[in-house]
Amino acid sequence: MMRVWYAAAALILSQLVATRPNVLAEEPPPAATPKAELPSADELLSAIDRNMTFETRRARIRMVVEGKGRTRSYGMVSYGRGENDTAFEYFEPRREKGTKMLKLGDELWIYMPSVERVQKISGHMLRQGMMGSDVSYEDLMESRQLRLQYAARVTGTGRHDGRPCWLLEMTAKSKKIAYPRRKVWVDKETAIPVKQQLFALSGKLLKTWTMSEVKQFDDRVFPTRMMIQDHAKKGSRTIIRMTDLEFGVKLRTEVFARRWLERR
Repeated sequence: MMRVWYAAAALILSQLVATRPNVLAEEPPPAATPKAELPSADELLSAIDRNMTFETRRARIRMVVEGKGRTRSYGMVSYGRGENDTAFEYFEPRREKGTKMLKLGDELWIYMPSVERVQKISGHMLRQGMMGSDVSYEDLMESRQLRLQYAARVTGTGRHDGRPCWLLEMTAKSKKIAYPRRKVWVDKETAIPVKQQLFALSGKLLKTWTMSEVKQFDDRVFPTRMMIQDHAKKGSRTIIRMTDLEFGVKLRTEVFARRWLERR
């Protein structure tokens, strides 16, 4: 998605609460590390932003949605420009071929060739899963620069998939942010947020994002696989893989115009 995904992802990456729910107790307590040895939250967020943000990006994306005894697969091409602009065009499955999504700043539109109509996604529609996936349209609207959205503190160290990580607890600076609080595992070597738990204001765990298959792209490293679990959907998960991923590419400017949506 995205930027599906990024938008998803990068787009995408999510939030936490002022109260500490019991779900946090399920994780091992952070390892005791002298404060002098911990990096500052600003240092970590700056390192994350350097990897996860970009001027331009193009990728082929495979999104697999698993749940309720069935699996659905979608193929798309994703274009990203700066912090605010993302475009997606589906090429699989056949019934979705030609479907397009365009995010420009704080606005999101979708074009559905089956009805030959452009529709703006807003209000309660933003909470719906994109193509029924665990990634909501609201996720696509999130800024990728974490420092702009959250106040953060480093709480210690932990591990994810056997790799040493710094632990971050983050609280949203604005009530408009979809996830008020999040807990993040940041890989010590790559500065990739390899795991994130996203919480509601009540402290309920809403989603878990994991990132893996990190690869080198010139002067940055970037995860090429993401898995998202919406805990409101039992047994559901969405896996996003990116191939032919390129940064700093020249993109056609018409892709980021509304008239592109209906262009065949």
